[in-house]
Amino acid sequence: AIRVSRLNQDGSIVTGASASYLMTSFISVSFTPEYEEGDEITQKDANGVVCVTYKSPDTLKRVALEVAICNPDPEFTELVAGGTILATEGTTVGYAAPLSGIDPNPNGSALEVWSKAIKDGKVASTNPYWKWIFPYVMLRPSGDRVIENGLMAQTFEGWGLGNINFDDGPDNEW
Repeated sequence: AIRVSRLNQDGSIVTGASASYLMTSFISVSFTPEYEEGDEITQKDANGVVCVTYKSPDTLKRVALEVAICNPDPEFTELVAGGTILATEGTTVGYAAPLSGIDPNPNGSALEVWSKAIKDGKVASTNPYWKWIFPYVMLRPSGDRVIENGLMAQTFEGWGLGNINFDDGPDNEW
């Protein structure tokens, strides 16, 4: 399963109707940590021998993310990338992209993903799922979208950071 939650400007989770969206029809979530290499300082003495050396630690800058979902999903897309849900008589019928030249989701979103926890070749009997939390993400639609006689999976890419104001999460379970 995957859940996306709206964030307030300070990074706290929005509460109320339409604040979070849960779905199971996703293909994958991939993430890659990106680091800034630490400075390295080396000093040699007059004989050419290193007399002082220091390397500061590498620092995590952000996590690059890619999320692929099975079908176009207006609610999910609007939550992670902004835009407008198109509805007729309370039923979602489509999605309209945000206006160009503006930040469509300035507060970002929080993303939670559950994957099976495998132990000794089978699903763990206690705690059968790993929970992956990305408490502040900025995602946008990516890749080609082709309207044809076939499936139209949707991919989003972007980045994520820590978020102290994610607090206990949407379920107050942390």
